[in-house]
Amino acid sequence: MTGRWALAPTEDGGAQVAPLGPDGLPAGPVRREPDLAAAVRGRPDIARWVWRSTAEVYPRLLAAGVRVERCYDIEDAETLLLGHEGRGGEPRSAAAALARLRGGPVPPDPPQRSAEPGAQSALFEPQGARLPLEDLLAVYAEQRRRHDRAAHPDRMRLLTAAESAGMLVAAEMNRAGLPWRADVHRQVLRELLGERYAGGGEPRRLAELADEVSAAFGRRVRPDLPADVVKAFARAGIKVGSTRRWELRSVDHPAVEPLLAYKRLYRIWVAHGWSWLQDWVRDGRFRPEFLAGGTVTGRWVTNGGGALQIPKVIRRAVVADPGWRLVVADADQMEPRVLAAISRDPGLMEVAGRETDLYQSVSDRAFSGDRAQAKLAVLGAVYGQTSGDGLKNLAALRRRFPRAVAYVDEAARAGEEGRLVRTWLGRTCPPAAGRDDAAEEAGIPLAEDGDTAGSAHRHDRHDQQWMPGYASTDSRARGRFARNFVVQGSAADWALLLLAALRRTCRDMAAELVFFQHDEVIVHCPAQEADTVVEAIRDAAELAGRLTFGETPVRFPFTTAVVECYADAK
Repeated sequence: MTGRWALAPTEDGGAQVAPLGPDGLPAGPVRREPDLAAAVRGRPDIARWVWRSTAEVYPRLLAAGVRVERCYDIEDAETLLLGHEGRGGEPRSAAAALARLRGGPVPPDPPQRSAEPGAQSALFEPQGARLPLEDLLAVYAEQRRRHDRAAHPDRMRLLTAAESAGMLVAAEMNRAGLPWRADVHRQVLRELLGERYAGGGEPRRLAELADEVSAAFGRRVRPDLPADVVKAFARAGIKVGSTRRWELRSVDHPAVEPLLAYKRLYRIWVAHGWSWLQDWVRDGRFRPEFLAGGTVTGRWVTNGGGALQIPKVIRRAVVADPGWRLVVADADQMEPRVLAAISRDPGLMEVAGRETDLYQSVSDRAFSGDRAQAKLAVLGAVYGQTSGDGLKNLAALRRRFPRAVAYVDEAARAGEEGRLVRTWLGRTCPPAAGRDDAAEEAGIPLAEDGDTAGSAHRHDRHDQQWMPGYASTDSRARGRFARNFVVQGSAADWALLLLAALRRTCRDMAAELVFFQHDEVIVHCPAQEADTVVEAIRDAAELAGRLTFGETPVRFPFTTAVVECYADAK
């Protein structure tokens, strides 16, 4: 495949297309094609398509049975470039980029639309004004110049290409769907929750547990209302600040055990119960809307369906098609391996260059063989646990791996001082903002416990623990977030290149990517392809490591399981 073409959909279902030269400028006239899918299908040798938005174009192509090798997403590139230039938060649409280029008033971005259960309507509807192809190409040419002005142009161009590839993967996963047995799901719900009552009330087991909680308190208490539970404990002479599991477990009261059981089952009922099953599973597939780069760190989220918080017991419903298998792969100790690669710490790179237990190797060098202590120290360095035992552990880690600790320490200082903080490839932490606005933009639920049904359907909880540092105006919180950002964001960049490489291998097989979150990927494939897929994942991980971080001794091993049911993978 050679060359690149630009494409702009038209209102009547057609497209404007034009060939581009090596300099990114038009190498021929703009052509008007009556059918979008036919315009792409008729040019199978194009190496890369340049368009405004993958979410606007690619689902329509997939629906017509057309796939592309690569793309350049102008609006996604605008997001990355604005962040790199210290202008994160400015409107990112192609129309806004064109207005900035021409010195006109900059239009705000359209609001993000929510995915409809059981459908992909949000994916097919354009999220912003369409521009003529000539205007898109003007924005594209300027973006190429801005890439040249980046701190590390080659890295920034690679990041943009990787993120665009992630957009293609997300769209293909949205269309493929995760195999889902509705009958197994219903059986699990009956086992856990009991019978459903008419009128949509709580199922039998929840009602029984609610009665047990009330009996323990000696009065009627609504266990689904945190404020009611806190008041009930107060009447019993026990002060609790919340109904979080860790706090309740420290309380000696007969209501605690049924209350914890109620909370666990209530989450399943609300987030993955019968209503969820009816809304989100169609024709044996669960199809959430995966959003590549949905958080400031680059981690993915889902817009609807709660795909990134599927409880293990519900994973029993994720079953491969007859004759097929699920290849479930988890990256081993990804964060410390990424830290080794970006810090270039010789000692940590040596440890991370082995496909063995990294924490055990660290413990042998710095913590007298105490693996638990070593793990706490490494994760404390990444997440900012720098008080109490964390400070002592960090000091021991600093003595043995000074460059690694210095790298995250410098990121923390930069965050505290309001300086720009970047991942290895150039993704940039945005400037501080007011908590509510920033949290909403980053996808952070502000509800108590962070586990309401709405938040579970929108957000990737992996990011929630540390996102408040991004949202906070407190310098120390910003420092903790920046310390984490350089590692987690660089890991997200690496994962994009992993997915791109794996997608490239799977295109010649029946195998299809069906799930991804942070450090886990699932491929659905015929049983006879499973061993090939396992090897492809390992090869993709090593290639992604070299492309992202250059030649280092660091290895990125995966633990893989070939199973018929997702719940059997771990």
